[in-house]
Amino acid sequence: MSTTQNEQQLEKNIETPEVESTDDTPVTAETTETETTAETTVTPVEDVTPKEEVETPVSETSPEESPEATITALTEQIEALQNKLQDQAQQYDLLKNSHIRLTAEFDNYRKRTAKEKQDLEIVVKRNTIGELLSVVDNFERARNTINPANDGEALIHKSYQGVYKNLVDSLKRLGVSPMRPEGQAFDPLYHEAMLREYTDEYPEGTVIEELMRGYMLGDQVLRHAMVKVAAPKPTDSSEETESSTSDETTSAE
Repeated sequence: MSTTQNEQQLEKNIETPEVESTDDTPVTAETTETETTAETTVTPVEDVTPKEEVETPVSETSPEESPEATITALTEQIEALQNKLQDQAQQYDLLKNSHIRLTAEFDNYRKRTAKEKQDLEIVVKRNTIGELLSVVDNFERARNTINPANDGEALIHKSYQGVYKNLVDSLKRLGVSPMRPEGQAFDPLYHEAMLREYTDEYPEGTVIEELMRGYMLGDQVLRHAMVKVAAPKPTDSSEETESSTSDETTSAE
């Protein structure tokens, strides 16, 4: 019996081992687990030995093409770009010349059109005013020939002279100006000689009298002035020659 009890007591001691406590703190199951965890956890010790930097050598890769081939390719590219640039420059010159030519043609067309328009306006104006010059001539003849004898005629004369003045003022606004050829040298560009008068009072070729007034439209002749031109008197020898010529003609008949 005693042997059996000793064996049972030994088994109990093995199953629940005694824990020795160094202080008076009661031992609990949580404390036991914490101690067990602390015993089983192993903190790794870092290696503080400095690592040596290992330089990896860069392997030099050899190019696939040789330097001569690269230079040749770049030279070909430069030549192609230069040719392209030259073509673009030629095209630019062509377009520039075309633009300059078109601009000049348009400017010439504009000037020509403006000149034609101006000439057409002058032609129309000349034709219209030319038809009115005969009316102006009649007014001037009436002013020079009519002498009013009483107050009634004077009133009529004054009324149509007012119409004449308005007509002349309108012609002036249109650019019409009368010629004043008396005392000037005869000029076929402006004058038309109707008579010649032998006189010593004026030099030969001088306009003595204006028979019909001429008019200018701007710097162009609207109507030539009909004039009388001075001519030198014949000398005695020329008179004898003329008389002898007439006598010979009479005897021959």
